[in-house]
Amino acid sequence: MLTWVPIGVTIGFAALVVAIMVTINRLVAPRHRSPVKDLPFECGNPPSGSAWGRFSVHFYLVAILFLVFDVEVILLIPWAAEIRRLAGFGLGEALIFIAVLVVGLVYAWQRGALDWD
Repeated sequence: MLTWVPIGVTIGFAALVVAIMVTINRLVAPRHRSPVKDLPFECGNPPSGSAWGRFSVHFYLVAILFLVFDVEVILLIPWAAEIRRLAGFGLGEALIFIAVLVVGLVYAWQRGALDWD
């Protein structure tokens, strides 16, 4: 039971900090409504068109490709940290892993997933 005390203290302290921050915000934040503040924010630009506009599937495809290659880097970091211990076997496995990903990249490239035309 005693081992849970530090966790409870940490959670209590975090809740106290959140409560203090929210209270300060409610006390000092200005609340002047205006038509400009009620507009949706689009990166500093005035909104254009409907919010229900359709996006090209290309955006989603690029996002998925980014995730795939981001995961590749995440999986190669532990391999790089243990390269001396893994020796030739580890190098071979990493090369096979990279080769599979290169095949996927070539396939996506041939299908036009990386073309912005």
